[in-house]
Amino acid sequence: MVRIRVLVVDDHRIFAESLAAALAAEPDVDVFAAGSGPAALRCLERAAAEGRRYDVLLVDADLGRTLPGGRAAIPVQLGDAEGHVDGISLVSGVRTAQPGVRCVVLAEKDEPRRAALALQAGACGWVAKDCSLSRLLTVIRGVLRDETHLPPALLTGVLKELTAARKHRSESERLVESLTPREREVLRCMVAGLGRKAVAERLFLSPHTVRTHMQNVLGKLGVHSTLAAVALARRAGVGPVDLAGDVVERGGQLA
Repeated sequence: MVRIRVLVVDDHRIFAESLAAALAAEPDVDVFAAGSGPAALRCLERAAAEGRRYDVLLVDADLGRTLPGGRAAIPVQLGDAEGHVDGISLVSGVRTAQPGVRCVVLAEKDEPRRAALALQAGACGWVAKDCSLSRLLTVIRGVLRDETHLPPALLTGVLKELTAARKHRSESERLVESLTPREREVLRCMVAGLGRKAVAERLFLSPHTVRTHMQNVLGKLGVHSTLAAVALARRAGVGPVDLAGDVVERGGQLA
């Protein structure tokens, strides 16, 4: 019998343990639970190192969105075991690091926009937390056959969101292509979070010249702030400058 290794990732301990216990009753399922994104990353890394990779990741849609006291969690780069990782960032990181792991998002409510973001991040399904165990098992086995599972009521909304995202990305790419090579370098530095002085030092330019380039970037992109420019750049697939070496964009290729 081929066994399915499942990792439940939910910071609501009672729910995670209850779901894990229910799935563990299946004769062909081995299930483990992690209470946070960083804990899940450690489980995945340890399993990979020992040659026993997980097959399916069940991720809470609201993972890491709030901290004790009602504070909002700030998503951090994957692999930061001391930080907080939100559900969609976890899906994206896992799919990049371990493409063989199928990710399914468990949600308390249907949200077309977030479901579309989850699919764009690499999720194979969006399932209600209160669905039946048999339904969840169907999804788990289905994604292992490369199926994508969404509630029928979400399909129209998700398709609209994906179509809109594609349109926005195309427009963003067109705007980025209007930049000069130097302006793109500056934009990548902005995406990396570098300030004007740091950009000047990195590109061997004067702060005044960097300021001019930044103003040109904002003008050509049609935005009024660095944050807006960074958001547009990310939609266009522009990555941050690699602070340890070369510029990274779309798989390491310079535009």
